Parts: sequence; C-alpha cells; structure tokens
Amino acid sequence: LVNSKMLFIFAFQTGHTTGPSLNNDKLYKFAYSAEVYVDQVKASLQKSAGYRVSSGVDVNLLWRNPDNDDDQLIKITIKDVRVENVNERPAAKNIFKGKSTERIIRKEYLEALQRPIVVELVRGKVKTFYSYQNEPGFTQNIKRGLASLFQLQLHSGSSREVDISGKCNTTYHVRQDQVTKIKDLSSCETEKKRFTSHNRILDVSTKATSATVYVLEDSFIKSIKAEENFVFVLNYRRKTGAKIVSKQRLELKSVQAGMGLIAAKQVAGVIKTLDPNYVAMPLEAAPVKSECKKCPSLSEHWQSIRENMHPDKLSKPEAAKSFLSFIQNIRKATKEEILKIIKSENKEFLPQVVDAVTSAQTPESLEAVLEFLDFKDASTFILQERFLYACGFASHPSETLLKSLTEKFKGDVASQETRETLVIVMGALIRKLCDRGGCKLPAVVEAKRLILNRLEKARKDDNVQMYLLALKNALLPEAIPVLLKYAESGEGPISSLAATALQRYDPSFLTKEVKETMNRIYHQTRKVHEKTVRTTAAAIILNSNPSYMEVKNILLSIGELPMEMNKYMLSMIQDILHFEMPSSKTIRQVLKDMRAHNYDRFSKMGSSSAYTGYITRGPDVSSTYSLDILYSGSGILRRSNMNIHVFDRNTELHAIQVVIEAQGLESIIAATPDEGEENLDSFAGMSAILFDFQLRPVTFFQGYGDLMSKMLSATGDPMNVVKGLVLLTDFLQEVQLQSGPTASAEFMGGLAIDISGGMEFSLWYRESKTNVKNRVAMYIAGNTEVDSFFVKTGVETTLETETALDFISTVQFSQYPFLVCMQMDRVDSPLRTHMTKYESLPSGRRYTARRGKAATLAGNEYPLHQENSNMCKKVFSAKSDSAGSWF
Repeated sequence: LVNSKMLFIFAFQTGHTTGPSLNNDKLYKFAYSAEVYVDQVKASLQKSAGYRVSSGVDVNLLWRNPDNDDDQLIKITIKDVRVENVNERPAAKNIFKGKSTERIIRKEYLEALQRPIVVELVRGKVKTFYSYQNEPGFTQNIKRGLASLFQLQLHSGSSREVDISGKCNTTYHVRQDQVTKIKDLSSCETEKKRFTSHNRILDVSTKATSATVYVLEDSFIKSIKAEENFVFVLNYRRKTGAKIVSKQRLELKSVQAGMGLIAAKQVAGVIKTLDPNYVAMPLEAAPVKSECKKCPSLSEHWQSIRENMHPDKLSKPEAAKSFLSFIQNIRKATKEEILKIIKSENKEFLPQVVDAVTSAQTPESLEAVLEFLDFKDASTFILQERFLYACGFASHPSETLLKSLTEKFKGDVASQETRETLVIVMGALIRKLCDRGGCKLPAVVEAKRLILNRLEKARKDDNVQMYLLALKNALLPEAIPVLLKYAESGEGPISSLAATALQRYDPSFLTKEVKETMNRIYHQTRKVHEKTVRTTAAAIILNSNPSYMEVKNILLSIGELPMEMNKYMLSMIQDILHFEMPSSKTIRQVLKDMRAHNYDRFSKMGSSSAYTGYITRGPDVSSTYSLDILYSGSGILRRSNMNIHVFDRNTELHAIQVVIEAQGLESIIAATPDEGEENLDSFAGMSAILFDFQLRPVTFFQGYGDLMSKMLSATGDPMNVVKGLVLLTDFLQEVQLQSGPTASAEFMGGLAIDISGGMEFSLWYRESKTNVKNRVAMYIAGNTEVDSFFVKTGVETTLETETALDFISTVQFSQYPFLVCMQMDRVDSPLRTHMTKYESLPSGRRYTARRGKAATLAGNEYPLHQENSNMCKKVFSAKSDSAGSWF
C-alpha cells in the first residue's frame, strides 16, 4: 500500500502519464447516483422537474498487463437500482409512488442494466469498452456513462478524448489529490441531430458546460462529482428558454476482499475466460429514441387541426400553432403518407398543406410536394407560388432543394409569374447556403452561373428584372459590378431595382467603385436619372461611411434639385441626425460650413418626407420603423417605403419592407412631369421584403389603358401581396447526457401573415390614397426534454400574439403645396405565455405543473414628425362629409 501511494505521489510530481491504479484481489464498493433537472433558465433546481437513478456499483481488477502496469482490465457491475423523484413531492404528485424499480424500468431491462461491463484502461483512458451485443441501447448508454467517469489522467494538460459524448477537447487540472476535468461540449464530434434558423435574431442561443471533480486516495478514486449544464434561450425573447442540469456522483463506501486476477498475456484471453459473449463496443453513445405507441397518424392529426387552417383564420394564433404541430408530424412521416393528404385535400386547404409540407424540409416531404406539383399546369399557379415562397423562407435549406428548383427553372413552366418567382427564390437559397459555408457546393455554383449568364443574355425588360430580383436576394459579391452597370445605364424600373439591390449589401462590400458610381448617379454626371434612383444612390452613400466631401456635395445639391426631391433629401438628412445614424457625425461637421447650412437651403417647401422611430427598445432586441415618401412635383406619389428592422448587438433582420411605386400618372390631372420623367409609362405596383426575403413584386396597373380601366372598375379593395404560413424559428438540438439519457431542445416559431396594399385615385376630389395592411399572428413553442426510455421529463413553453399594423398615406393635390397625411397604426395586441413542467412514465402516469400569464400591449399610432401631424389636421378638416364612392 505504501509503495502504491509513493507511485501515485511520483505521478503528480513528475507529470508521468500513469492513470489511477486498482489493487489486486480487492472489491471496491461505490454508491452511485445520476440526477436530471429540467426547468426554465432562472428557476431554482429545488422546484424543477426531473428524476434520480441511484444504485450500488462494484468495481474490481480482472487483469494487469505483465509488461505495463498502466494497462488494466476492470469489471464494473451496477446493483440495487432505484428510481425516484429528484425533489421531494407529495404522494399524489409522485409518479414513482408505489412502483418498484422492476415495474418502472421493466424486468428484462433491469436485468440487462445489472449485467457487468468490462473496461480496459490504458494510462487512465478507456481503450476498449466490452458489453453484451443485444442489450437495449438505453441500458448500454447508462453503462457507457458510468465507464466514462473512470477515464482520467493524473497530470495537467489538454487532449482529445473519446467518451459517451463523442470525441471532445478535454482539459485536466491537477492539484494534490484532486483532479478537475473540463470537457468542451461544443467541440464534440457526434452524430446528434441539429439544425438552426438562418438568421441569428430568429434563432436560439445555446451554452453547454461539463466539469468533473475527482478526489483520489491510495492511487484510486475516492469520489467523483460531475455536472453538465445545457441552456437554450430564444434570442428575440430571452425569457423564453430552458435548461437541463445533469449530475453524477460516485462515492467509495468500502474496500473488501475480492476475486484474484485472471492469468493471461493478452486482453482477448481474459475476455474469453470471463465470458466469450462479451464484445468490444464504441464508448460513444448509441442512438436511442422512445417509440410513441398512442400517437395519431399523420392523417388523424391533420383532421384534428384542419379547421384552424381555413383561409379565413390564417391571421390567428391557432393557425400558427396548428401549422407548427403539423410540421412536426410531417417530419416523422413517409412520402406516401404525405402524398395521401395532399391528394385528398380540397383547394381551400391545399395552400396551407403545401406551406407545411414544404416547411418540414425533409427529403420525404420535398419528394412528395414535387411529385404532386406540375409546373407545366398554369391552373395550379397558387400552389406553385405557396411552395416556392415556403422554399424562400426555408430555415435550413438543402443543396437538393436548390438543385430541384434549378431543374424546374430549366424545364417548362406554364406561368411566367411562377417562372419569375422560381428564380427569385433560387437567389434566396443561394444566399442561405453561402451563409452556411456552402458557396462551393455544385448546385450553388450552377445556380449562380445560370442567373448571371441568363442576365447577361436577357433582352426583354421583364427578364432582366427577374434576374436582378434574384441577385437582390442572393447578395453575391461577384454580382456587384453587374448591378452597378444596370443601376447607372439601365432605364426606369431596371435602374431603380439594381440600385435597391445594392442598398441591401453590407457596407463592407461597398467599394470605392460603388461609391463613385452612386455619386455619378446622384449628381447626374453622365445622364439624367429618375428621382427614385437618385434618392436611393444618396441613401447608399450616406449609409456607407461617407467622406466629408461626399456629404458636403450632397448638402450643396439641395436647392438645385426638383422641388419634392429637395424636400425629401432635407428630410433624409434630418432623419439621420435625429436618429443618430453612423454618418450623423460627418453631417454635423459639414453643417458647420454656412454654405451647406443656411436658411435658403433648409427652408425648401414640399410634402415628401423620411422618418425613423423605435417600435420597441428592449434588453434582448430592439425594432425600428421607417416611413419615407417621395412625390412628383404635381403631388402624385412616386414612392412610399415602409420598413421594419429588428436588431440586437450583433445582427440585424429586415423584418418587413413594403414599397409602393408609381410613375407616369401626371397625365391624369394634366400636370407637367419632372425632369427626366417625361416619357415614363403609367405604372403602379408594390414590392415587399419579408424576413430578408424579397418577394415577387405585384403590379396594380401597367399602361394608361390598364390604369383607366382599373380606375373605372375600382372597388377600393387592397391587393394581396403575401398570405400564408411562415416557419420563423426552427431550432432542434439533440444532446447526449454523460449519465446516459438523450435530451433534446426544440423551438419553433410560426407566423400566420396577410400583407395587402392598394392605391386609389379620386379625380373628383383630387385625392389619392395608399394603404398597406399587415395582419400577423405568431405562435412560439419550445419543448426541452430528457428521454431515459423508462421516464421522460421536460419543460414546454409557449407564446402567442396577434396584431395588425396599417400604413395609410392620404394626398390632396387640389392646391400646392399639396396636403399629405401619413398614419401608422397598430391595434391592441394580446400576449399569452404558458409554461408546463412534466414527468411521465410509458404507462401513462404523468405529473404536470402549469403556469400562464396574459397581457395586452395597447394599440398605438406611431409618431412621425410634427410637420406630418399638422398636415393631418388640415387633411381631415378639409375632407368632404360625403360618404359615397370615390368615383
């Protein structure tokens, strides 16, 4: 005993690589416990759901290599297993009450759990794990977790180790008779399933830690305390989250006389003598999943939620909730089960089914929907659009999806609108795959080449526009020179579209060449440009770290511009100063020069404006709204632009943009067009971005004849831009606990959305109105669960809300300056949260603890600048009391 102690001390002092050593002919008897806690992030463990498995553990030395004392074979046996609550609980709330361990775990599983394992330790590391071939996976994993505890080294340092968690970076800190092992769980190579949302703001943050403390005595283990912590938090609402805490304890109770060593030169001989049925198995956990015995089939589940998915209910939280549960079930279904529902459903519900099937993003769901949809048939245009939009919003798109869409685009597509949407969505998928490091995937390379080559060969304006829209989604660095060419040389809508595509790039991509081109466009150095293109160019310059001279030249141009553009540019400058945007410091420096900052320049009349304000400012995320509106000199709308951005300290999400653009309408009121806009065709349309995804624009009218026909038949009803169900947050992470069980955290957020917009004219009242309606309902569900096969424990969190946001712009152009009133209103928004903690047995016995909260966020009319408020008073006081039709 003295010699072994001296050897142990020597190992610490010299950094020798020896591991812990067992004495011959001894039986080490330990007490073992494994605890699991699941709860909300800040909750006390004393109130958490969970369970404890405790047992005795016998350990003895079977064999020591005659040529290497650090090569040992040990036998580990689990005995006297008990399962109980992790926290004390009244009998009525105790699911284990009155049940023996044999009934909880089942007799055959308990027998398997108590069959011994054999572990070969070489210098303290597990070289080989021996067990029985046909044992249940979950009992094997419990044994793997126990065997992993015996793995340690007796000198400080780092290495990559294989244990139940996989191959992980592990660091040891040694101090006298104590060893601390820190495992970096983020470094573990494992096959566990994981996917995340594309944008960080919509995603879930995770944190995982693992520490094990060994106390040693007489060259072997006296006690082990191990703890793992896993935390999952929703980034845009950090109150919504969960944690899993897993604890293991092993404590030496006694050392007794044991069996002698088995005489053999090799490990194989020992195993054969001990039990030839032992086989070497991986120490890394095997996949285990409980089967749901009473779960409904996909068809049964669809029937139970079907009514919530009716088109009339699509802006309600129940629709988003049903959408999420349907996706979860589709992800477990076969292609045949999915097709059965698609083929049997009627046209009212089919679009919602397509939304869910596409959003599931499994190989089976993609095969099913592609087999059902026929792009050569124009009559199924709506279903094709819903499929494509769901692809564009995909949280973790695959290369296969992009490849499938590229093949469809190359083939026959009956509807030109579907063809346009196809290539626009391809652009969105390119960006998402590139953002995940997949820019060199064959399907991505082919899709990029196709879009750029087809754009180069395109001759029709419609074709040029659809490829530019695809590039607006893709945001490829190599597309910037192409976009610059179209922004500066293109005509009308094409030039405007290329400029707005450049506006979406991160300022770090906007090179000297980009800024020089934008300056030429704004100052019209080479050719005359439309106001919409010039103002976009100015916005790009001012948002990309402008130089002193660039700002000064823009300010000096004010007063020389068309009247409404003067007012718009002044408003843009004032908004940058008011909102303290990055370029505000440079602007303030320039304004010290009285040539740039004087009454004549800053007192220009007009009705155009730009304004930014906060919707929310919170500890997790903040959101802003911006409204800018540009008129022609005759008082007719040229462009209205509403944006909502959500951002945290590191990331920004362009949540919504709705742009209504019009041109060539001066002939209606016999007005004179502005410079550079004399030959524009009559046109009005709407374009939208939703969660960083540019949708296909819609046209209200094209050409004078179309305009007059729609004016005479106008109903005042808005035109739908997007309506459907969107998978907003999609996070799944499976976790292997060191004690053996599998855990998972799943967070999903569904959005039921309806965005529509309209533009109306009254020649009689000389008034125009634009109206953008946003109806949304959101449902978020999180389920964090530990599945031990014989017991499940977890916490479910849900959040639901619904709201409506309207942007209305009214213009009276019977006088100049004409009266303009902009309104942005949000109705009362109910917010409901629920939390459920649970423990359940396969028999159906279940414990639940629920808590809920409801609140209402009061409606609000968002403030714009004071000038707008004064104008609104005049508009509404001047409006006629007549209640008839506009025309």
